[in-house]
Amino acid sequence: MKTIGNILWLVLAGIWQAIGYAAAGVLCCITIIGIPFGIQAFKLAGFALWPFGRQVVRDSDGGVLEVVFNVIWLVLVGWGLFLASLASALLLCITIIGIPFGIQAVKIGVLGLWPFGRTFAEV
Repeated sequence: MKTIGNILWLVLAGIWQAIGYAAAGVLCCITIIGIPFGIQAFKLAGFALWPFGRQVVRDSDGGVLEVVFNVIWLVLVGWGLFLASLASALLLCITIIGIPFGIQAVKIGVLGLWPFGRTFAEV
């Protein structure tokens, strides 16, 4: 069932969200300082492509550096990616069939606001 959900997700919204996260990753990787942000954006792009059957797990406590990176991410690209995810969630929730996909879009958007210190695990 999760394979069917992932295929439908990919067609309806996953490809566009993954392109958004990948574009943010490319922009972040332009400078050496932005490479950690770019790597995180590419991880989020992979998760946005195939989210069903995986869950977000909290990593070990990264301390102050994790919070600083998350705040920088939020200011630079996180808010835009969140708004794009929210827009796709609203479009997906127009139909009853699209509601689970809309909920998934909101989850990915919230993850895009504060991504450092999280990893993905198979369910």
